[in-house]
Amino acid sequence: MQIREASVGDRDDVIALWQAAGLTRPWNDPVADFDRAVQGATSAILLLRDGDALLGTAMVGEDGHRGWVYYLAVAESARGQGHGRALMAAAEAWLRARGCPKLQLMVREGNDAAIGFYRAVGLEVQPVVTLGRFLH
Repeated sequence: MQIREASVGDRDDVIALWQAAGLTRPWNDPVADFDRAVQGATSAILLLRDGDALLGTAMVGEDGHRGWVYYLAVAESARGQGHGRALMAAAEAWLRARGCPKLQLMVREGNDAAIGFYRAVGLEVQPVVTLGRFLH
């Protein structure tokens, strides 16, 4: 098994995993998200593969102030084997290599399983409120 950065040729496999994991939403275009991350100078999508099989992903990016993780997904058949932890460790290493002082991510309200996972890997709930607006 290896973790590497995604390339354009990985798009279909990655989006299929995101959809199977329930990470996509009608208001977010996963193709555009994938393309922006892969083509961006300050972002990447990390892939965990076992041969040709895609086991997991983590999108990482840094905004000049903080590092962010999105789209952490592990194939249902590969869950419970430490792959999520391995991807989070790889995401942290990617961000540290770029000098990011802090890693952050967002979890939708009510996703207690995800919050439990992130707490188990050492993240803490932060005392902030996230505000936003759709631009298109």
